[in-house]
This record gives sequence, structure tokens and C-alpha cells, in this order.
Amino acid sequence: MAHTFVKDVMKKNVVTIDSSMPVKDAASMMDDANVGCIIITKNNIPSGILTERDFVKRIAAKNKDLSTSVLEVMSTPLIMIGSEETIWEAAEMMKQKGVHKLPVQEGNKVIGIITTTDIVKICSIGSDSSMRHICDQILLRIKDTKSSR
Repeated sequence: MAHTFVKDVMKKNVVTIDSSMPVKDAASMMDDANVGCIIITKNNIPSGILTERDFVKRIAAKNKDLSTSVLEVMSTPLIMIGSEETIWEAAEMMKQKGVHKLPVQEGNKVIGIITTTDIVKICSIGSDSSMRHICDQILLRIKDTKSSR
């Protein structure tokens, strides 16, 4: 199976927490699920993300108490990508926005996560023909976009 699209690679193990909850609960949930980030919701709508890096930079380095709400330390705005986007587009978005984790959205819902690690794994095990297939899909999208104008 070629890993061309975000939906082919994303992890479906998405952990969420309400924005009013403390960072201690977020850390416990991330540990239990063995994930590197948690999606923060407000009224069940994704509004931010809390990553391992946020724990270092925004909690530990700032000497924040573990009772601090995730709302105070989460990263915003929440940068997301659609499941039908290509891996290349995900990598470009990560590079441009300076993020390592992209929640995958379908409507107002987060249905997965794609990370730089996921992309590196594809590149390290992908053959030239796999990469060529990804490039072909991108070129087809560009061609379709230009012909529909």
C-alpha cells in the first residue's frame, strides 16, 4: 500500500481533554495512551494542543504548578490538516508553521494525528517507486487545479 495521503499514515489514537482541566491530568492521559500530545477542547470543539515540548517550555521552564489549567499553556491556534491532503502537503505545512504534530480534521472533529516522525518513517522505508507515486499524486492535483480555472 502506498502511503500517499494523510489518511494512510495518520494515527487514529487521538486523546482529548477539556480546556478547564489541569496539566497534571493531561500528562497522566498522555502517559496512559503513550502519546506525545493531547488535543484541548472547549465545548467539545478542538481549540488547542498540548505537546511534550509545551510541557518543557511552558510548564517546567516557567515553574508552573501542575494544577494550572491546560488552557493557560496550550499551543494555539490549532493548526490542522485534512485527511485527503498528501504527505508532501503535510510536510510543507509542518515546515511553514514550525510544528511537529498536525491534527487531522474532518469537519469540526479531530480524527487523527500525523507527526514528523510518521513522515520520516515513510521516507526511510519508502522505495523510489513509493516516492514517485506520491509525487505523481501531487502533480495530478496541480494539473486538476489548473484545468478547473
